[in-house]
Amino acid sequence: MMNEKIVIDSKNRIRFNNNVDFCVGTGRLGLALTEEYLSELKFVQEKIGFKHIRGHGLFSDDVSIYHEYEEDGETKVEYNYTYLDRIFDKYIELGIRPYLELGFMPGELASGTQTIFYWKGNTTPPKDYKRWTDMVVALLKHIRGRYGEEVLDWPIEVWNEPNLPGFWYKADMQEYFKLFKETFEAIKAYDSRFKVGGPAICGVKDAEWIQAFLEFCKENKLRPDYITRHHYTVEFPDRVGHYDYSKLEDAEMRFDNLQSTRDIVDSFEEFKNTPIHLTEFSTSYTPKGVIHDTNLNAAYLAEQLSRIGDMNEAYSYWTFGDVFEEQGVPDSLFHGGFGMVAVGNIPKPAFWTFYFYKQLKKAGSECVFRDKSSVIVKTDKGYAGILWNIKGEEYKCEITFPIDAEMDGKDGFAFITKTVDEECCNPLKLWHDMGETAYPVSEETELIRSSAYPLVKSEVLKAENGELYAEIDVKTNGVVYFELSKRNFTPDRGYDYDRVMTEA
Repeated sequence: MMNEKIVIDSKNRIRFNNNVDFCVGTGRLGLALTEEYLSELKFVQEKIGFKHIRGHGLFSDDVSIYHEYEEDGETKVEYNYTYLDRIFDKYIELGIRPYLELGFMPGELASGTQTIFYWKGNTTPPKDYKRWTDMVVALLKHIRGRYGEEVLDWPIEVWNEPNLPGFWYKADMQEYFKLFKETFEAIKAYDSRFKVGGPAICGVKDAEWIQAFLEFCKENKLRPDYITRHHYTVEFPDRVGHYDYSKLEDAEMRFDNLQSTRDIVDSFEEFKNTPIHLTEFSTSYTPKGVIHDTNLNAAYLAEQLSRIGDMNEAYSYWTFGDVFEEQGVPDSLFHGGFGMVAVGNIPKPAFWTFYFYKQLKKAGSECVFRDKSSVIVKTDKGYAGILWNIKGEEYKCEITFPIDAEMDGKDGFAFITKTVDEECCNPLKLWHDMGETAYPVSEETELIRSSAYPLVKSEVLKAENGELYAEIDVKTNGVVYFELSKRNFTPDRGYDYDRVMTEA
C-alpha cells in the first residue's frame, strides 16, 4: 500500500470556490408532472439541497404554454400556464428555484419541423421573433405575479447548445445571435434587473463560438450578465446494444479547456471578469453512458468539484435523477443514466461526492489544503475534508493537524469518516450479482438501496505536542469525507462504555 503525507498549516488560505449547490440539471420540465421524478427530487433536496434547477423544454408542446387561434380572420395568441404553475409550485415547495432555459420552440411558433429527442423538442428558430419575445416577456410577467420579486434572481439562459445542429437548425451562428439579441433586449426592456446569459454551447468549436458571441455582443452593445457553456469529459463513445462506453479524458486537458473560455472572456475589456456558468457538466454526455453508475464516476467528479470553481462562478451537474427520456424510456434500473439518483431513490456513488462537497461547504469556507487528490477546510469545530483516488492503487493518507489553544480538548477529538468505494458503497455491483434484473420488485429495490450508503467509521484521537495525526485508507475509485472536531464527553452517571463493551 502506498503512503501519502499531508501536513496542514491552519494559517493557509487557498482560493476554493465551492458552489456545489448552486444548480442541478433535470430532463425536460414536463417530467416534473410525474410521481417518480418528484420523489427523486425530494430525496436530493432533503440530502443535498440545490438552489436552482435547469432543464429543457420550457416552451415545448408538452408544457403547453403557447397557442395560436383564428378569430375574425386574424391569427391571435394565448398562453396556458396550467402545467407550468404545477411544475414551478412543486419546485418551490421542494426548496428549489428554476434556472430558466428558454427553449425549445413551440410547434405553432416554429419556422420548421426539425426536432430532437424521443419527446420531439422543436429546434428551429421562431417564424415570428416578435411573438417569441412576447411569449418570453409574458412568461416573466406571469411568474413574477405568481411568485413575487424573487423571480428577478432566477437566472435566464437563451436556448441550449446552438453550436450543435441537432439543437439549433444547421447550428446557424448568426441566427442564434439574432435570437439572443432579440430575447436579451426584450427582457431588459421589461426589467433590466433580470439576469440573462448565453450562448450555452457544448464542445464543438467552443472557442470560435465564445469569441464570435462576445464580438457580436460588443458590436451590438449587449452586456450579458454571465457567459454560459457546458463541460463533459469523455472521448467519443462506443455504442454496444443500448449502452455507451467512453474513456475519460485527461482532467488537466479539460481544466485547460475551461480556462481557455475564461481567457477569451477576459480578453475583452467590456466583459472582463464576467461570471461564467457551466449550465451542464458531467463525465459522459449521453444518457446511456455506463460510467455514470460507477464509483469511478464519483472519484473523477471529486477532482472536478475541487477545481471547477477556479474558472467558473457557477456549475450545474447534469442531472439529479434518472427519470429522463432523451433517447427513450430507460430499459433497465442501471442503464448509464445521467442522474445522481437511480429509480427507487437509490443514490449512486456520485451522489455522495456532491453530498460531501455540500457538507464541506456547510462545515467551513477557509480552505487550508488542496491538491490533485484532496481538499481540506478549517471549520469552527476543527477540520473537514475530502480525499479521492481515481483508478490508482489503494493508499494510506497520513494527515497532521495543528491543534491550537482554541481546539485543545481534554476529552480528545472525534474523527469521523464516511467512505464510498467499490467495496462498501456499490449498488451497481449488488445489482449485477443479483442478476441485473431490469425491473426489480420493491424488496429487491430496498436491498440494492441498502448497499448504496457510505461506510461510517469513528475513533477518538489525542493530540500530542500541539499536533494530531489521523490515517485514512483510500481505495481504488474511492471517495472519503472526514470531520475532525473537539470531543465534548458528557457521560451519564454510572455509564462506563469500556465496561459495557467488555462485560455486557
